[in-house]
Amino acid sequence: MEKGILYLVATPIGNLDDITVRALETLRNADMIACEDTRHSLRLLNHFDIAKPLTSYHEHNKQEKGEYLIGKLLSGESIALVTDAGTPAISDPGEDLVRKCIDNDIKTVPVPGPAALINALIVSGQNTQRFAFEGFLSVNRKNRYEHLMAVAEDERTLIFYEAPHKLIRTLADMLEILGDRSISIVKEITKIHESCMKTTISEALSYFEDTPPKGEYVLVIAGKNPQATIEERRAEVSAMSVREHVDMLISQGMDKKEAIKEAAKQRGVPKREVYNEYTG
Repeated sequence: MEKGILYLVATPIGNLDDITVRALETLRNADMIACEDTRHSLRLLNHFDIAKPLTSYHEHNKQEKGEYLIGKLLSGESIALVTDAGTPAISDPGEDLVRKCIDNDIKTVPVPGPAALINALIVSGQNTQRFAFEGFLSVNRKNRYEHLMAVAEDERTLIFYEAPHKLIRTLADMLEILGDRSISIVKEITKIHESCMKTTISEALSYFEDTPPKGEYVLVIAGKNPQATIEERRAEVSAMSVREHVDMLISQGMDKKEAIKEAAKQRGVPKREVYNEYTG
C-alpha cells in the first residue's frame, strides 16, 4: 500500500488574507487536518468553507497522537498539519511528528507561508545577515538563565518569542545577562494593533513596567558587539604581565614566536614591544 503524505501547512498569524492559494488547496484535498486547537482551526476552515475531519495534536498529546497519525499515514491517508498561527514545527510539537515520518519513510511536504519570526526580523531594523531563532525561554529561572548565558557571546541577531505575562521578567533577565543592547519588540504581527518598537533593553523594561504588556511578542535583539568582545579580551589580558600572557599561550600549544605574535595582537600593541619585554 502506498503511504500517505504529511503536509506542513503555514496558516495566517493574524490577517486571514495572508493564506496562500496552495495552502487552501492542500487543506481541501487532505484526508485529515491535525491542528493545535480544533476550535481555533475550525474558525479558519469555516471562513474558507472547508469541511474536513479535525484531530488535535499538541504538546501534551504528541506521543500518543503522533503514533495515531503515523498509523493513518502508513495506511495511505494524507494529513495536513497546522498550528494555531504561522508555520508548524517551529517551536511546535510538529517537529516531533516530522521526525517520526522520517523514521517511517513517510514523505513530508512544506506548504510555505507566514512565520512570525521572519516577519518580525525584517521590520526590526536589526542586522538580518546572520540570526538565530531561540524560541521561548523557559519559565524555570535556572533554565532561563542558562539559555541566556549560552547565547550571551553570540554575535548573531537573536530572536525570541514571548507571552505578555512573562515579558517584564524576561526583559529584566536579558538586561542582567546580555547587557543593555538594542532590541526591537514586535507585537501582534498582521493584526490591528501591530507595532514595532526599536529601543534598548533598559528602556523597554522601563516602558513596560509603566505600560502593562498586551498581545504576543517577538523580541529581536542585537548580537554581541564584536568590538566589545575584543575590548573585554584586552581588559582580561592586560591584567597579566607580558611574560604571564606569553607563557599562557605557549602552554596552550604555541611556540614562542607564535605566542609573542598572538599576545601582541590580543594586547593591541606592537610585536616588538612584547618581544623586548618577554626576552629582556
